[in-house]
Amino acid sequence: MIRRAPRFPRLALLLLAALPTTAWAMAPAQDFTAHWSGLVAVGIFVAAYLLVIAEESTGLRKSQPVMLAAGAIWAVLAIASARAGLSDAVHEAVRDYLLEFAELLLFLLAAMTYVNAMSERGLFEVLRVWLLRRGLGYRALFWATGLLAFCMSPLIDNLTTALVLCAVVLAVGRDSPKFVALACINIVVAANAGGAFTPFGDITTLMVWQAGKVPFASFFALFLPALVNWGVPALCMHAAVPGGTPVLTDAQARLRRGGLVIVGLFGLTIAMAVGFHQFLHLPPFLGMMTGLALLKLYGWHLTRAATAQQAAEFAREGAPGDVDAFDSYEQVARAEWDTLLFFFGVIMCVGALGYCGYLALLSQQFYGGLGATTANVLVGLLSAVLDNIPMMVAVLQMAPAMDTGQWLLVTLTAGVGGSLLSIGSAAGVALMGQAHGQYTFFSHLKWTWAIGLGYAASVGVHLWLNARYFTGVA
Repeated sequence: MIRRAPRFPRLALLLLAALPTTAWAMAPAQDFTAHWSGLVAVGIFVAAYLLVIAEESTGLRKSQPVMLAAGAIWAVLAIASARAGLSDAVHEAVRDYLLEFAELLLFLLAAMTYVNAMSERGLFEVLRVWLLRRGLGYRALFWATGLLAFCMSPLIDNLTTALVLCAVVLAVGRDSPKFVALACINIVVAANAGGAFTPFGDITTLMVWQAGKVPFASFFALFLPALVNWGVPALCMHAAVPGGTPVLTDAQARLRRGGLVIVGLFGLTIAMAVGFHQFLHLPPFLGMMTGLALLKLYGWHLTRAATAQQAAEFAREGAPGDVDAFDSYEQVARAEWDTLLFFFGVIMCVGALGYCGYLALLSQQFYGGLGATTANVLVGLLSAVLDNIPMMVAVLQMAPAMDTGQWLLVTLTAGVGGSLLSIGSAAGVALMGQAHGQYTFFSHLKWTWAIGLGYAASVGVHLWLNARYFTGVA
């Protein structure tokens, strides 16, 4: 579900359609763009984000600098606002952004817990072993892992998808470093593209849906553009994939008790989130949390069944058997807390810049000067260097007057733009570590031209195929 937030998942729930007059469209109470407090806020944010970008070299977790920056920036703005008689305004602004983060936190916490639960039950390991035992050639595996990444990413975050499939690639390609590099590039592009055409596939799509910019069903209009975004570079790389067939593996895996039921509960939870939003006009996180409650109740059932089985085996054999219990709270603890706290810092920092008036000024220069189409394409290109999350947060807080077609365009470009560089998405960053020395920044950069062709083609397909969504509002 989720493109990234360390850069990653991965993957953010912000303002709901039911709250259209708050945070995203909130006008600054006073123009601080030329005030000392606004300049200090920009300086703090830039310094914090530089530390985020340098995460791989410093070892400093990405959430730490932005959380510190958020507190420092709002403290500075509170002092300036108090002197201007705007203490109530800054207080209300902080409360609005806190509400946005709370909704994001609860939504993603439920989704991450389900993904962790499926992993703990062995679902992804079973998939890995099944692929390894198919006896496919290198080129068939190249396409199979890419297709699976494209299909899995809309339901689980791109980071998990990439890690699972990279494990397959490393296992079968241990004698072919060239295959590993090309397959990893393919997986990164496919995972990012696959998350672009559903509201749950990427953090940015989730943001746009929850902000009420695009109806739920309209996201699926991006399916063909997203498919083209993956298919074009995959076709370009196909001839470079080595021929031959890797040695078969004798690996084994077992789906633990309740694994398929948890998959079913996850599907039901997604359906409830959609239903709560579409039919009950309630925030989707309520549906997700209801589904999390179902997972916890089923976990309670699994634990009771395992305990009863252990007692029966002890009575029969005089020794306890293998207990296959399930602890749902352990799966909550395994959530990407660094990612979730990173969202807190980003939302509060970017919100502070909006409070100062910088985003309104940027929107006027960016969207007013360049036009919506050019600006939205550039947002995708910038997300290859900057993270797509703050990019989309900024766009939503700019609140440019755009039709559904343009909102779909920026959703597509922000989602797939990170594929242009290996550091542009969580999937790329994670795979550089997992396939260390085989998939690198420069091995990815070698094929940036092909990925760029896919990026341009996907934009062109969207502008042509989904012309009905463009009403000229821009």
